[in-house]
Amino acid sequence: MIKVAITGNIASGKSEVQKILVDLGYKFLDTDDVAHKLLSKYSTEILNLFSNIDISDNSGNISREKLGKIVFTNNKHKEKLESFIHPKIRSEILKFFTDNINKDFVFVGIPLLFEANMQDLFDKKVLIYANDTIRLDRLIKRNSYNLEYAQKRLNSQNSQDLKKNLCDYIIENNSDKTLLNEKVIDFLNDIKRSVSR
Repeated sequence: MIKVAITGNIASGKSEVQKILVDLGYKFLDTDDVAHKLLSKYSTEILNLFSNIDISDNSGNISREKLGKIVFTNNKHKEKLESFIHPKIRSEILKFFTDNINKDFVFVGIPLLFEANMQDLFDKKVLIYANDTIRLDRLIKRNSYNLEYAQKRLNSQNSQDLKKNLCDYIIENNSDKTLLNEKVIDFLNDIKRSVSR
């Protein structure tokens, strides 16, 4: 089994790459989905972690919007949440590998691959890359963020150029979905050739 990490900064197009791979029949674990489920599963523990800050909605559950604004504007709170949740995400990734042990390739979408120090789990690392101006525009349109908050979200992750040097493959996504689809197919052909040598 070849374990492949699909990473990339916010609004680079990881979800689109995931759709293409899933449509082609590959097993894919989205760690954003895993994180959202963990927020629900461990809501009591997380609410206790931030007991002096309002991160709950009207029903007393975690408000992802409130929590997001707090962790993306305060590094101390960000580190507190990540130190709780990242080990649990790592466990879910390992379980996913075990569950799909008979597959030739498995893919994990993991935006914070390097920030969370999880690169050791993977055989190959793929960066989905889009220019910063394009990502900023996508983020504002997609999430209705104002410019200042969208920029903070972009700045909360390590630079794409740094990650370029740490990945085995780079898929550029500065154009449309048709071109992205072609680039994903090219990447799959490349990785299959490289492991069959």
